[in-house]
Amino acid sequence: MAAITLCIAVFMLILAKKEVNITKPDEWLVTYMSYIQKKKYEEMYPSSEDDSRGAENIAEVYRDIYNEAAETNTLASPETKRRIVARLGENGYVAVDSENQVDMTGAEQVLEFCKAVEEKKNGAVTIVAITDLGFRKFDLETENGSVNIVRGYYQYDQNGNIQNRSTVSYPANLVQYTEEGYLLFEGSYFSDENFALTLSDTPEHTALRILPLDETCRELNRKYILPVGYEQNNIFLTDWSEEDFGDLDFYDAFDIFYPVLYRQPVPYVADENLGVGAVYRIPEAIFENVIMTYMDIDKETLRQKTTYLSEEAAYEYRPRGFYEAEYPDIPYPEVVDYIVSDATVSSADGENPDGTITLIINAVYPNGNTSLAYSHKTVIRLLDGDGFQYVSNEMISLEDERDIWWHSNRLTEEEWEEVYGGNE
Repeated sequence: MAAITLCIAVFMLILAKKEVNITKPDEWLVTYMSYIQKKKYEEMYPSSEDDSRGAENIAEVYRDIYNEAAETNTLASPETKRRIVARLGENGYVAVDSENQVDMTGAEQVLEFCKAVEEKKNGAVTIVAITDLGFRKFDLETENGSVNIVRGYYQYDQNGNIQNRSTVSYPANLVQYTEEGYLLFEGSYFSDENFALTLSDTPEHTALRILPLDETCRELNRKYILPVGYEQNNIFLTDWSEEDFGDLDFYDAFDIFYPVLYRQPVPYVADENLGVGAVYRIPEAIFENVIMTYMDIDKETLRQKTTYLSEEAAYEYRPRGFYEAEYPDIPYPEVVDYIVSDATVSSADGENPDGTITLIINAVYPNGNTSLAYSHKTVIRLLDGDGFQYVSNEMISLEDERDIWWHSNRLTEEEWEEVYGGNE
């Protein structure tokens, strides 16, 4: 009891010296708990000057590539990240891009580390994950099966100098090398802002692909799958085909395809007032052109699957609003194979005899600590030039709807009326 009293007295003295204005008991308690938690982490995981020096060395290795890409506005391009990762690998670093779109260099070092964790031996590895404007540096150490992680986030400033935006350290609650070739690790660290809101530490989840992936798979993913993704649409979240479009939402498809076709945002947006439901009449020529460019569907079927107003030759369209928002952190798709006539192709183009490509896609979900949240098979039809259409999608490892809990369907007619009533 005396020790607690002493801690409180010392803490109050610190507040007095810092002239902190805390008037409410709950504010005092949060600040006190935050102080104690922060001191605990500083004692357990002290910062190191070696970490900053190591980051500066990394930045110097590829500074010329970064400067060139900054001048040509190509920092986010796959080619730039591929060059940076390759340069770091040539200098002995384990490197990958943060979005796992480039093969890791020095992967054997990470595999050795995973082996040391499994066998409860001592080991360490540093992994550099390239971002658009800098990199994250992960220093992992293991002893007796336990793993500690120091993660630094570094970013170039306007003068081209590397700056430490944040460095945190935490014990890993989970470290796993998956069958799909990923290293997953997860833990929690102290953050002033988050602790003040939740009275808990901040969780961090990381998924880094160790094993290489066929470059054709990556190209197919960038061209056909990533532009659609899993956000605010169910094109890759439900079973459908040209013979039976099932529960495919064509309004969400319109939202996805319109910017691709017209190279501009969808002009039919939600009302700024959250209590008002916006309703548009999209001319049939526009709506049908967008959908039928990327899907082989006749007008009659499309009109049956939507709300078509024949007297106005238009489609009724209600943009997604506040009540149809989705959880922002979701899985991302990764093409892992492409198939012709139910057999793995060996040709470079991977085309089926009927002009289609069958893609096998895994959904990677870092915050779910999995490199295989679910998988699906999507068929693409190649057309003249660079044209293509989506032919079908089949979920091949989805046990139940809980696997896509973050997805939100559009409001039904009844739900929309209940939420917005006559506020149009």
